[in-house]
Amino acid sequence: MQSHSKAFGAVSAALLGVGAMVGAGIFIVIGQAGAIAGNLVWVSFVLGGLLALAAGYSLAKLALRWPSRGGLVEYLTQLFGEGPFSGTGGVLFYLAQVIAMAAVAKAFGSYGSQLFGLDHGFENLLAVGIVLLFALINTLGASWVSRSENLIVAIKLTILVAFTGLALVNIDPSRLAPSEAPPAMGILYAIGLTFFAYQGFSLICNTVEDMDDPQRNMPRAILLAIGLVAALYVAVSVAVLGNLSLEEVIRAQDYALAEAARPFLGDLGFRIMAVAALISTASAINATLYAATEITYVLIREGALPSPHRFHRFESMEALWITTGLTIPLILLFDLSGITLLAALSVLVLQGLVHFGHIFHTGRTGARRLPVALAALGMFAVAWLTLDWSQKDHPWLAAQLLGLFALAFAAEMSLYHLTGRTLRRQSR
Repeated sequence: MQSHSKAFGAVSAALLGVGAMVGAGIFIVIGQAGAIAGNLVWVSFVLGGLLALAAGYSLAKLALRWPSRGGLVEYLTQLFGEGPFSGTGGVLFYLAQVIAMAAVAKAFGSYGSQLFGLDHGFENLLAVGIVLLFALINTLGASWVSRSENLIVAIKLTILVAFTGLALVNIDPSRLAPSEAPPAMGILYAIGLTFFAYQGFSLICNTVEDMDDPQRNMPRAILLAIGLVAALYVAVSVAVLGNLSLEEVIRAQDYALAEAARPFLGDLGFRIMAVAALISTASAINATLYAATEITYVLIREGALPSPHRFHRFESMEALWITTGLTIPLILLFDLSGITLLAALSVLVLQGLVHFGHIFHTGRTGARRLPVALAALGMFAVAWLTLDWSQKDHPWLAAQLLGLFALAFAAEMSLYHLTGRTLRRQSR
């Protein structure tokens, strides 16, 4: 029988991961992390990339052992068993996606209001509007949006690379002097945000069933993707802090990437970067509504993944409108930096739990225990540092995170008692 080549090799899977990582995160994170770590924020991006590599190694081994598009939710059930703990983790994963989408929508509103010269009060209106627009499009059918994702990624990367090249040529070296840097602890405090900008590398694990020689190509794809993105992020951070003073970064932290184009390209540069941010954030909102939210919502509600036919047709409007209904209050009640921190913390804690559980199952996955343990320790350590730093400007962040856990647990127990469903393993 003639063998058929699989869809993904190491390079194609890596490019998929690059497209997922270089999304809205960098447009949100660069200013907020730069406001903390100053002109040494590039070091935070390097450390965030190393943490992403350790996490990527752990997730790759899990994906090879238990291939499933359920992702982290599947790994939780495999590592901790079918029960309330895994179910709560599944609900928390869903809520984390909702929070991340709200943060992206807030970034859309921030860049949009700056681009069109609107008052600060219009940011939330734009953010809510873009979420409702994509909810409506998904209701009517949005095949054209999904087909345009590759084009959007190409446009986004082209603009970012061109901006970085021009900005690096025009930097003021004095802005990058160590004497201009804030306290060194800022580097560690910013890692939680910089790691958030790498979110998307786990998508590479979802290609495992369509990958040629995954045992060989999966680790290579993750290493290549994170390495390329880390190089871009370091260059972008040097470009931004080499063109803006720390005071300017702090003042424009919600749209710093666009503001950094103004010194050498004027208002046109600002507008080009703002448009790139709008395209990127809009794309991320659509992708979350159309794909990941539907998968995770149906999984936690029914304990099983939707069939491919049901998933692609998006028959269940319940997931769409509940997700939209949860996102809007988050947009209205939180500022951008606060909700980004909450999203970053949720991801850190969830991944920390997965890698911690993996430590005790390395015999089943074939993973080396040391990098898995480093991933778990790194996630929890960075989460603690992020909470510690946030106490001054966001004193309620720890309580909000605990409230999120409580909400996830209450939702899981309610689902269990009302429907009798248990979150089930999808692979054996």
